[in-house]
Amino acid sequence: MLNQEVRKIMTTDPVVVTPEQSLRQLSNLMVFHKVQQVPVVEEGKLVGMITTHDLWKHHNANENNAEMKVSEIMSKKIIKISPLDKVGTAAELFMDKRFKTLPVVNLRNELKGVVTAFDVIKHTMKREYKTPILYKEVLG
Repeated sequence: MLNQEVRKIMTTDPVVVTPEQSLRQLSNLMVFHKVQQVPVVEEGKLVGMITTHDLWKHHNANENNAEMKVSEIMSKKIIKISPLDKVGTAAELFMDKRFKTLPVVNLRNELKGVVTAFDVIKHTMKREYKTPILYKEVLG
């Protein structure tokens, strides 16, 4: 089950932002979509990642940070994986405790999706238990 390719469990239409969007826009998207990490994309290519932690770090540093651009605080050094990498590879990276979301890119650095720690847990549980024990997926 951890030998399966990431592309089988990744989200293929993740919430993304551009470097020029404001932190206010980013924050609204994160709240609306209930996400904590967002890939930053320019012309389809991954150029950064931004997290709630990035927002918290810069909240006290600048009182007018809502109008700051995503590019001003995004992380540019990004750990990423390919759609053909194994779920076990993603799990190992998540166990490192620095990541909760990994961008999935092709050889041209085009964002193809994201995989989260929750995706790996859900995949593992579904393989082990065909019927949910406590968790039920809510559709819609």
